[in-house]
Amino acid sequence: MVDLKQPLPRYLTNKPNIIRHVVFTAAFALVFINLYAPFGVETWYNVTRLEFLFYSSLVILTGVLVVVVSRVILFYVSRKNQITVFQYILWVLAEVFFMALFYTMYEKLILTDLRPLELVLKNSVQNTALVLMLPYSVLWLYFSYNEKKMQIQELTAPGRATQELSSQMVGFRDEKDVLQLSVKVGDLLYLEASSNYVTIVYLKKDRTARFLLRNTMKKLEPLLSGKGIVRCHRSFMVNFDKVKLMRKDKNGLLLEMDASDSIEVPVSKTYIDSIMVIFSRYAN
Repeated sequence: MVDLKQPLPRYLTNKPNIIRHVVFTAAFALVFINLYAPFGVETWYNVTRLEFLFYSSLVILTGVLVVVVSRVILFYVSRKNQITVFQYILWVLAEVFFMALFYTMYEKLILTDLRPLELVLKNSVQNTALVLMLPYSVLWLYFSYNEKKMQIQELTAPGRATQELSSQMVGFRDEKDVLQLSVKVGDLLYLEASSNYVTIVYLKKDRTARFLLRNTMKKLEPLLSGKGIVRCHRSFMVNFDKVKLMRKDKNGLLLEMDASDSIEVPVSKTYIDSIMVIFSRYAN
């Protein structure tokens, strides 16, 4: 079951995927209106098939402007604030309502639909939900699959120079972009997020050390991409080269770190599949 309080995955709010989202939704809506003929298009004037395609495209693309504006706003909001899955669902429902409102006004003012306004709005909401929810669901699954595939490829790429990678330094900067800590990747154990702070746990002369950094995991995650540091929980990222063993108990899946202290990092249900795949590759 999806945790509605967890942060929205970054792949849903990055610019390339937002562009794909808008284009795919517009294409799906165009096909949908021509095949299913909702929103009263069957009442249009007697036109040729080509003219019908032109007019339907014009109406649909005008309506999709609601999605375009919404996704642009979502992009900029997500850059400044962390959005949860629950907030994203509310955002999508708002898109459905405002797009349905546009089509309701179109039917009443342009097509002069004689039905009561509330009935037209209800019908528009139902049809708009179909137009948006189907492509939205498909895209979420597609983006999620691509993200996990890329993460696994980065970790299991042939010829990965583990020794060279572990000796690389990674610099951690605070929210003001001031460098606060530099650690060798090979000494980094895991990161734990808490509100606007991240605790960086690493090895210092074979002992465990901790550094509290004022920043968010969301901003630090791109910095660690391709270094074997992977997300295993909404609050944890772990250096897989430092995982000694994986075990399951009553609280779920745990990763035991290769350190003098007894350190265990939890794996949430969201990341179990990708962690299991990565662990099996490392085991081989």
